[in-house]
Amino acid sequence: MPFDPSKPPVIFGEALFDCFPDGTKVLGGAPFNVASHLAAFGAAPVFVSSVGGDALGDQIERAMAKRGMSRLGLQRDPGHGTGSVQVTLVDGEPSYDIVADRAYDHIEAAALPTLPAGGLLYHGSLALRGEVSAAALDALREQTNAAVFLDVNLRDPWWDKARVKLMLDDTTWAKLNADELDLLAPNGATVEERAQSVLERYGLQLVIATLGSQGAFALAADGTCCRVKPEASVQVVDAVGAGDGFASVLILSLLRQWPLQQGLDRAQAFASAMVGQRGATVDDPTFYAAFARAWGL
Repeated sequence: MPFDPSKPPVIFGEALFDCFPDGTKVLGGAPFNVASHLAAFGAAPVFVSSVGGDALGDQIERAMAKRGMSRLGLQRDPGHGTGSVQVTLVDGEPSYDIVADRAYDHIEAAALPTLPAGGLLYHGSLALRGEVSAAALDALREQTNAAVFLDVNLRDPWWDKARVKLMLDDTTWAKLNADELDLLAPNGATVEERAQSVLERYGLQLVIATLGSQGAFALAADGTCCRVKPEASVQVVDAVGAGDGFASVLILSLLRQWPLQQGLDRAQAFASAMVGQRGATVDDPTFYAAFARAWGL
């Protein structure tokens, strides 16, 4: 079935809290961040996840309601806690423990909403560490017959190379960073050659490679290659979630059918603005409104 950009995008995966030693809890998770950004831009995503029957799960529901996000795909699991990451500081450097066996590891296929076919389905790799959620994604793929945007997002130790390769087999567009390209296509002499290898090996329409301070490039199946770099004047307050902001605008670009270079430029502009904010998402709708006006949304 051809990709229909008029259908609401489906975002599958984790919602969690980063829990800091001082008791601070920051809401995030790459799929949640992407869905939150898309909702702010009026794309009406359906976020498919599971949270615990606990206070943190209540907090996620309230945050989604405040941000105008559909809760159609949000499951509540009284038997497992809401996702969390324990952040510890060692000599001032953060270390992350992604807590195992959380609610997002138990997204139930039987509780999935009925969704229209032929749209876009986004997911990463972390939520697939649990067999129950992996089976739910398989069911969602079968139900929606969607074109898949894979945000590889490898998180040690919660990934398996063989499973990542299987995911790529059924993917339309893939976003990876330079380290992930090294792991999946180690024989290429340059990052561009590795991206080309992944594109050809898995029959993708598009590979987007993010390169940190060096920006990003996108390589399409027709040979088109577009590049973008952040401006030197970008002030970094908090880089957490910048890649999720970048991914959300790439998805918006596919939904709105912007030219590839334009979509890449806008994704970089939004990511550059995000690193000037504290946190991976922004509650203030005026932050998004300026971009929406500039982009004609």
